[in-house]
Amino acid sequence: MQKTPKSLRLHIGIFGKRNAGKSSILNSLTGQSSSIVSSYAGTTTDPVEKPMELLPIGPVLFIDTAGIDDIGALGGKRIERTRQVIKRTDLAVIVIEPGNLTEFELDLIEEFNCLSVPFILAVNKTDTKNIYDSSLETLRQKTSNIILCSAQTGDGITELRKMLIKTAPPDFLESPAILSDLVGPGGIAVLVVPIDKEAPKGRLIMPQVQSIRDLLDGDASALVCKDRELLSTLDMLRDKPDLVVTDSQAFLKVAADTPLDVPMTSFSILFARFKGDLVEMTKGAMEIENLEPTDKIMVCESCTHHPITDDIGTVKIPRWLHQFVGGKLQIDHWRGHDWPDNLKEYKLIIHCGGCMWNKREMLSRIMTAREAGVPITNYGLTIAYTLGIFERSLKPFPSAWEVYNKYKN
Repeated sequence: MQKTPKSLRLHIGIFGKRNAGKSSILNSLTGQSSSIVSSYAGTTTDPVEKPMELLPIGPVLFIDTAGIDDIGALGGKRIERTRQVIKRTDLAVIVIEPGNLTEFELDLIEEFNCLSVPFILAVNKTDTKNIYDSSLETLRQKTSNIILCSAQTGDGITELRKMLIKTAPPDFLESPAILSDLVGPGGIAVLVVPIDKEAPKGRLIMPQVQSIRDLLDGDASALVCKDRELLSTLDMLRDKPDLVVTDSQAFLKVAADTPLDVPMTSFSILFARFKGDLVEMTKGAMEIENLEPTDKIMVCESCTHHPITDDIGTVKIPRWLHQFVGGKLQIDHWRGHDWPDNLKEYKLIIHCGGCMWNKREMLSRIMTAREAGVPITNYGLTIAYTLGIFERSLKPFPSAWEVYNKYKN
């Protein structure tokens, strides 16, 4: 991996009405013609993504969206795609024209406030239109994050960049750890990485690469082996490792080969904490105990890869669930950013680790499940529960372990 993946970048969404100058603002911020600019309203149809470095934050992803006031049948679909971007936005820029705060911008402001997403009001086109004190006072009642700018002349663009840095969520200046906090400086983690059909040729999958980098950033060591070599790898170590992490598909073998006094978990469970809410997903996994044959559940993938023979989501997890429940469940499979409208029909949602998404989108999905009254968990927790190693896989995480002990009876 030579580039920071999108999932680890601060997602900055640019929103507003048609022809407010959203694409021009993006081009000015990036210094490139990332989006097509035209005086014709509605030029931007699909979200346009532009990765760049914004110091001192680091890697960010700008997302230019279609006008929130788009019209017609196609316009409705464009608005829906814009609303999908809202769910994965960490920091929003709402572009408005001087003196033109309308219900569309007010609805955006209300939505971002409800989601606790920080936002900036960028008053564009100040080179062609005057903004009056009364208009500014109206804006100040909504937020103090206001920038007067002109994408055409460049005025205020530097100030907008500074405001982006100032307004960014603290997590992106002090990124949370994946596992280095569990290992500690000077510690060692053994990462068990099976090489099977799902492993990209010549590469490791993203959670494995990110875990190695996280350990290095935490001044810890990573020792990587395949599941078949775990026993010999442990024998070579003078001291026991601080943590063993495995691909969930090798859970049973790794659990058997890892001494009971060595903490053990999976990459997927680490990502339930890193990208989502481990406590909430632990509660969701415990609902597996209450499943009965013919119950309806949904298995979700964040990315849209083509399933292969013995695929984890479409084959292995359903098989383990059927065995645990003692009968056939109704299992629907769902992929991508969209989600069905009939969530309340499901007894449980089982999600992948979300390594391709940012935390904001994963938390948004968990929130949607909670609002529908449907428990949600992820692949690693599901596998650990159905295979009878749930307790052991949770012990490295005090908050999840506490919840488990509270609700297990």
